[in-house]
Amino acid sequence: MHFSRCVLALLVSVLTLGAASSALASAAVEADYSIVARWNVGGAGGWDYLTFDAAGNRLFITRAERVDVLDVKTGTIVGHIPETHGVHGVALAQDLKRGYTSNGKGNSITEFDLETLAAIRTVPITGDDPDTILYVAASRQLLTFNGHSHDISVFDAKTLAPVTTLKVPGTPEFGADDGAGHVFLNIESEPGQIVRIDMKALKVTDVWTTPGCDSPSGLALDSAQQHLFSVCDHKVMAITDARTGRQVAKVAIGLGPDAAAVDPATGLAFSSNRDGTLTIVGRDAGGHYKVLQSLATQLGARTMAYDPATRRVYLVTSEFGATPAATPEHPKPRPELKPGTFTVLVAAPH
Repeated sequence: MHFSRCVLALLVSVLTLGAASSALASAAVEADYSIVARWNVGGAGGWDYLTFDAAGNRLFITRAERVDVLDVKTGTIVGHIPETHGVHGVALAQDLKRGYTSNGKGNSITEFDLETLAAIRTVPITGDDPDTILYVAASRQLLTFNGHSHDISVFDAKTLAPVTTLKVPGTPEFGADDGAGHVFLNIESEPGQIVRIDMKALKVTDVWTTPGCDSPSGLALDSAQQHLFSVCDHKVMAITDARTGRQVAKVAIGLGPDAAAVDPATGLAFSSNRDGTLTIVGRDAGGHYKVLQSLATQLGARTMAYDPATRRVYLVTSEFGATPAATPEHPKPRPELKPGTFTVLVAAPH
């Protein structure tokens, strides 16, 4: 009788474990997103990076000569940061109640009040074409990744006093902070590279090649798995171990990505693509990465921001007109933007 009870208990445990494993597997492959809102906000100018402000439920949208600030509860523009010449990105320092823009054509940073959006000052930098901008909260330092001078400018975020300049082996793209003293960034080369920076020593400690990943742009870090997600030309997402630089996997994504994001709770990774798709990648029960969903968005929606609290993805694009003829000054012209069609798209899980 005692033996039978033991066998029964073991059987129940096995069945329970199996059910739990099935539930885990189901959770691992869940990705059921749809477009739940389209906000036509108009306004002249192109766009670049998006930054989500979790504390204020706002979306910062860079628009060439200004930054538009959108309330994500109402889908309306609630403010602007003007005179940001050739702005690429926005970094937020919640602990300092400050925000910063990287002004690519102005070779400068604009500091603004995070509550009022009022500009405080604009300071020049020595780097050429500051692109991505990143705030490292642990050290209260601000980094600009400078596209033309192939270096990183490091500043004291409170004073904007220069700290140092770090050379990198090519054109820097997106960066990611692990919160534990390291910053990673993509290098736009063929094949692509990932640079690891020790923020305490303020030096580049590693340069890793990402095989099969040409000209990586967007970069996101899954802190739980210590995996880096680079989105690349030729419809590739490359996944790299942030501890060793070893490539973990490559997954097929949409064409023309420019941004990546990771949900810290589920581990889902996102790639926003110029071809009008949002690729969602996750791990199966065996721990292997695969595409879970390819969501139709809108042509040109290649930049995004992610809200981990609501699991919403924010994307932007416009309607396009004719493409001008190529000239020696502009050998690869972009299609014209149709006035008044600039739109914010919201993707959310069911």
